[in-house]
Amino acid sequence: MLKLSAPAYRLKREAKRLSREQNIPLHEALDRIAVREGFRAWSLLAAKLSATRPASKLFALLKPGDLVLIGARPGQGKTLLSLELAVEAMKAGGRGILFTLEYTAGDMADRFRDIGVDSRDFDGRFAFDSSDAISADYIVKQTAGAPRGTLIVVDYLQLLDQRRENPALMDQVRTLKSFARDSGLIVIFISQIDRSYNPAAKPFPDLKDVRLPNPLDLRLFDKTCFLNNGEVRFQAVK
Repeated sequence: MLKLSAPAYRLKREAKRLSREQNIPLHEALDRIAVREGFRAWSLLAAKLSATRPASKLFALLKPGDLVLIGARPGQGKTLLSLELAVEAMKAGGRGILFTLEYTAGDMADRFRDIGVDSRDFDGRFAFDSSDAISADYIVKQTAGAPRGTLIVVDYLQLLDQRRENPALMDQVRTLKSFARDSGLIVIFISQIDRSYNPAAKPFPDLKDVRLPNPLDLRLFDKTCFLNNGEVRFQAVK
């Protein structure tokens, strides 16, 4: 088991702080942290970490047609886990597609680097979409014809609820659920967790802690994955 002085997300926070304080590139700060942890470079630490993270085991529990919710408070690694699941799908011969307004293409390259992956290794099987028009209908249109087993990441669930002209959040999730099942795709929703969640009182958030500005029947999801303090809890929705 990989032993680090702190969870990886905390090490990355430390590297970002070091980068700001010493006015050095982030990759250099990450390498310094990696050396302290016993690795020659961050890429080697990330590759080792990726091999020990739960993405491969989690991916084996998913099946075409699944609608999955990954939830955590900021900085807990939910985006990285989602990307690792996309990598697992691509390793299996499928495709990975990310819809987000949170990240740029440059950010995505950094996130892949964080998990020890070069997205160019997948020969065009990863797509990135940051259109302002992202909605359930847009995602369906952009991924129509995608091969069975393609893994779609929506960053994040509440993004679908931001534009007044979009259908209700409940209707959009139902649309994507039907589309996933009809097309044999896997759809991962990254979700925000309400600020009221108290990790001291409960080790993991759950469906009751998902931030929902508008109604949504969370039983529409087939599986959930909640993260906290470097640990993961995965389960089927009953």
